[in-house]
Amino acid sequence: MEFPELHTERLCLTRIKSQHADAFYDIMSRDEVTYYYGMESLTDRSQAEEIIRSFQEGFESQQAIRWGLIEKESKAFIGTIGLNRLQLLGKKAEIGYEVHPDYWRRGYAREAVNEVLHYSMENLDLYRVGAVTFVENDSSRTLLKSIGFKEEGILRGYLYQRKQSHDAVVFSIIQPEWNGGAT
Repeated sequence: MEFPELHTERLCLTRIKSQHADAFYDIMSRDEVTYYYGMESLTDRSQAEEIIRSFQEGFESQQAIRWGLIEKESKAFIGTIGLNRLQLLGKKAEIGYEVHPDYWRRGYAREAVNEVLHYSMENLDLYRVGAVTFVENDSSRTLLKSIGFKEEGILRGYLYQRKQSHDAVVFSIIQPEWNGGAT
């Protein structure tokens, strides 16, 4: 399968390559980005390179797709979005994303999530796309609900970060509920 490059009005969703390691490290080494991410902040650029390699392996095994978010106007690498736990035969995946704080509250995450949902429902023919987030992550919860995701419940102690277990909220959107990105 060829890597699917996607486009929105302001973003190019592209394959993440080693050339993006510095920008990816810059994002994932920030505590404000990883605070609700489910993993600790990166402390070394080599960690970013290893994660980028894992993105490639996930794609090659058809278990995940991770796109880099490139702002079209500035050509800046501003974050990533991806389908994790991808099960093509089971017609489901989980979506996850992060954006550099300089680009927060500008609608980039919404734009990217809508495009990946479109690709998931139309091209991959997925029936369900889920999302898992920290209970306290109001920004992500609000975004998911505004796009049409339904809150399903709480996974107690599901995420381990900062030396403690945290509850998580599970969301999903299924094909009959998806409105084609017209939010």
